[in-house]
Amino acid sequence: MSAILKPAMELLPMTEADLTAVMAIESEIYAFPWTLGNFRDSIAAGYSCWTYTCGGELFGYGVVMHAADEAHLLNLSIAAVRQRQGYGSLLLQRLCEQARGRGTRLMFLEVRPSNPGGLRLYALHGFEHVGLRRDYYPAPQGREDAMIFSLPL
Repeated sequence: MSAILKPAMELLPMTEADLTAVMAIESEIYAFPWTLGNFRDSIAAGYSCWTYTCGGELFGYGVVMHAADEAHLLNLSIAAVRQRQGYGSLLLQRLCEQARGRGTRLMFLEVRPSNPGGLRLYALHGFEHVGLRRDYYPAPQGREDAMIFSLPL
């Protein structure tokens, strides 16, 4: 019997060359996606911007802003065809490991109350609801609040 080796999952620094694939995913999965400028600005500002690939296919990404001993998860996204397969969980774990490696003690994030998948993911990883930002996100009927979560690292 021979084993079939699966390509390894890789977390790689996001570059300008990745942005076409990143924007394709972003536009597909969000009604109000980040702009190309948001991603370019994040890279230029030195935020921790990562792509998640397997066998050369970019199918996820994350953006984390670090300040002192805190981190703010700004974006964590998985392509629609790869969602609900555990990749978001794996990417979140890797981003938390990266933050710990930088000496980060606490990670924050915002999530829409209308995002049950995100709420489940963050609860599964121990994030706790710590606050609310009123009218934070654009929404079809105006604005939507953001639930603030934190996780000690």
